[in-house]
Amino acid sequence: MSKVTGKHRLVPKDAPVKAPAAPDTAPLREEWPEEPTVVRTKVPSAGTGPASEWALVVYAGHALGQVFPLAPGESVLGRSPQARVSLLDDEVSRLHAKVVLEDQGQGPSLLLQDLGSTNGTQLNGRPLAGPAPLKAGDRIGVGRHVLKVVAMDTLERAFHQTLLDQSTRDPLTGLANRAATLAELRVRFDLSRRHERPLCVVMADLDHFKRVNDTLGHAAGDAVLQAFGERVRANLRTSDFAGRIGGEEFVVILPETEMDGAEMFAQRLRTAAELSYASPGGAVGATCSLGVAQRRRSDPEPGVLLSRADAALYEAKAGGRNRVVLAPP
Repeated sequence: MSKVTGKHRLVPKDAPVKAPAAPDTAPLREEWPEEPTVVRTKVPSAGTGPASEWALVVYAGHALGQVFPLAPGESVLGRSPQARVSLLDDEVSRLHAKVVLEDQGQGPSLLLQDLGSTNGTQLNGRPLAGPAPLKAGDRIGVGRHVLKVVAMDTLERAFHQTLLDQSTRDPLTGLANRAATLAELRVRFDLSRRHERPLCVVMADLDHFKRVNDTLGHAAGDAVLQAFGERVRANLRTSDFAGRIGGEEFVVILPETEMDGAEMFAQRLRTAAELSYASPGGAVGATCSLGVAQRRRSDPEPGVLLSRADAALYEAKAGGRNRVVLAPP
């Protein structure tokens, strides 16, 4: 069993951030070019009926179908975990472009600006020459992604989300399903290897889960899985990704994270899971075991990384369960 260290840290972000426009937006302001004074055009409203919410809907690329709501202020598009609109694509710069949403009393206005990206930004199929106003229906090209500007009401937003969930979500826990998780791991792995950035994977397995199903029934088991899924989500950063890949097996992908930071996350999740769960048959006690692995330079593909995390998980189970084991560095 590998030695567990007591020092924990996450890889620091690229630079100090200035006050963000929204809680989950942390752009690196000093990397942005100076914004020239431009005339913003008024974006036409969606007409009468429910209030509209401006958003970007991905029509092509890895994030196909995903909806990114636009908050007032600046929304950065890029590969960085700090980007509000996170697009995992080798052809996308870490801070690629930004959309500015403002309302100065005459209705909302949208502006698109490239942030000095390597491959440039396109608007309706043409290279973006400078800051440009946006309207509903415009298409933004960023790397291999195409995002459409839409103004949608609550019903439309729910429709888009339902379509996405049906193809990518585990219906019981609300986390990603197996196919979506493995696809996400491949993308994150390729980006980590190409840009030499750290990446860790945590595999978690609920202890003695079969005993819960056998003694209290599958309804009790479902209640435990649902509650555990909620605890996983509660411990994620915005850049992390979690999915259910088997009956009681879960995978968490931690980008920009070294082994000590991943261990800290795993211990936090282990503690959060060591609780009593409400079920139709009464309260059920459950724990989880976790295995942690970090990408090596020699790893040829993500399955090798995942297998090391799985081996560490097996060691945690064999060693008494309800513990975290780190794969050898």
